[in-house]
Amino acid sequence: MPITKSAKKALRNSARKQEFNLRHKRDMLWAEKKLRKLIADKKTKEAQEFFQKVQKIIDKAAKRGVIKDNTASRKKSRLSAVIRKAS
Repeated sequence: MPITKSAKKALRNSARKQEFNLRHKRDMLWAEKKLRKLIADKKTKEAQEFFQKVQKIIDKAAKRGVIKDNTASRKKSRLSAVIRKAS
């Protein structure tokens, strides 16, 4: 356990940031999973529309530092390739 005042504050901030990061990662993974399910169910039109929302979620996660920029680009690229293949 932290002893000094600054260490206690650092612990609070760290916990807050961890919760924030986990929330955004969970949203991102949920959206990716839903998109892959739409593709598996052969709902390509809905998948293409939902892909724009997924891109937005991924970009926001990258902008806020939850994931790195290259990771975001790679995820978007792979998802778009899956959509192209399904179409």
